[in-house]
Amino acid sequence: HYERHIQNSNPQSIIELEPASEMKQGATADDRSGGRAEPTVRLQKDEDENGRVPATSSAPAASAALKSFPLGLVLQACPEIAAYGPQGSVGTWRELMAAAVVVRSMLGVSPSAYEQACEIMGPENAATVMACVLERAGHINSAGGYLRDLTRRAEKGEFAIGPMLMALARSNSPMRAKTG
Repeated sequence: HYERHIQNSNPQSIIELEPASEMKQGATADDRSGGRAEPTVRLQKDEDENGRVPATSSAPAASAALKSFPLGLVLQACPEIAAYGPQGSVGTWRELMAAAVVVRSMLGVSPSAYEQACEIMGPENAATVMACVLERAGHINSAGGYLRDLTRRAEKGEFAIGPMLMALARSNSPMRAKTG
């Protein structure tokens, strides 16, 4: 059992641990936050014991139904997002969410569209979707419209990140790169 330890020099933040084997596929983010954060402006500082940020409570049914995936899988499926993280890398959910905000702006997704995605899907899943959108940016006409559509579908329980993430993981796998 190996854990990667990243310590932030900012005394206001907590020490971040990203467990490698404790995060199971399909685990849901905790829904303990009572307040509503402004995900496009600042990141929530209240992470649970797995380093995950609790989903906001405005749409508990939708965010509870939408499963989050291990960070390692997200980064394997969407390697391009890492370049937009702090210091050009992503090693924690917080860094992925920071990178997603940069990508959101770069792709022309409005702050309100991304904020709504965070409210409906939860901040981890919204960041994961932004990473997926970045990966497929050449095939998407309007990243903002696409995100709004996925958010509407998630709110109705008609969208799951898994199939999108798995398709990208397969297309970005090292085996495919060698054989294709």
